[in-house]
Amino acid sequence: MKKKKLLFLFLCAMLILIPLLSGCSNNNNVPENQGETENTGDNEKLTLDNYGREVVIEAMPQKVLTLGPNCSELFVALGLTDEIIGNSLDNHSRGPLPEYADDYAKIPELNYANATREAVISSGADFIYGIDWEFGGDGLEIEELKEYGINVYMNKAATLEEAYQEIADIGKIFQIEDKAAAFIDDQKARIAAVEEKVSSQEPVKVLVYDFGGEGVYTCGGTNFETLLVEKAGGKNIFDDVTDKQWFMSSYEEVLKREPDVIVVHDYDVPSLEEKIKAIKNDPALSQLDCVKNERFVPITLESVLPGDRMAYSVELLAKGFYPELFK
Repeated sequence: MKKKKLLFLFLCAMLILIPLLSGCSNNNNVPENQGETENTGDNEKLTLDNYGREVVIEAMPQKVLTLGPNCSELFVALGLTDEIIGNSLDNHSRGPLPEYADDYAKIPELNYANATREAVISSGADFIYGIDWEFGGDGLEIEELKEYGINVYMNKAATLEEAYQEIADIGKIFQIEDKAAAFIDDQKARIAAVEEKVSSQEPVKVLVYDFGGEGVYTCGGTNFETLLVEKAGGKNIFDDVTDKQWFMSSYEEVLKREPDVIVVHDYDVPSLEEKIKAIKNDPALSQLDCVKNERFVPITLESVLPGDRMAYSVELLAKGFYPELFK
């Protein structure tokens, strides 16, 4: 009898426990995705140092303005074309590199020249990646843009390290860190290959010619273009001018420094052909041996701005400086 009584009590206990255990088990079978953080495409809050100015990104930007052809093409190169709702400064461009042409053509034009305050504010943008020319002075005011919900990350690199940091930061903002890192690695490898190839050569003396007139408008030693010239095996004849990125040099000073090569910027007007013709016809510049020997290296202006073309530009310049090495 005792055994039967114990068995009866055991069975009763089990009848009570089974539903409870079943309930506990069901609680562990959480419906799919429940209890996980929903991926809305938003970032965790990012705080970035943009040349001494703090940029706080609380959510991934959805509507981007790229102010400057170099900024636009970098976004295309990183696969971010669809994020762009407008660009500016195509008057400083001769068009994208062939591999980016189709995607670049999809970008709506905000302003052909400099971005205007009215166009930017009415664009609906929430983020701007733009060259520093577009801000301050007679340009856009960053603090005012903040009031309209527009965050600004400025393109202002003066060194390759700063250019790479900009690309890495864009990677963080748009959650494409691996793609940005791979792009940076490719740029570094290509530039290193050029440096190795020209390392045994005597640096050529280079005059950068943006335009002429009362003198030659050219770049100083702190300009990003000077760095590209150096990586390509050249030496900017005005690299000792460190207080100005751009300035007007007298013709007399150009003649005194005797450049071996003239790098001629190609953009907007006058045309490249008109610039070279003006150089050849100038009473002072026509005296230079490099002009007599037609040692001109044309390059589009956007190619000497920090963006996606650092390696491309170093390769192009090196071929112009040392054509015998690249036959």
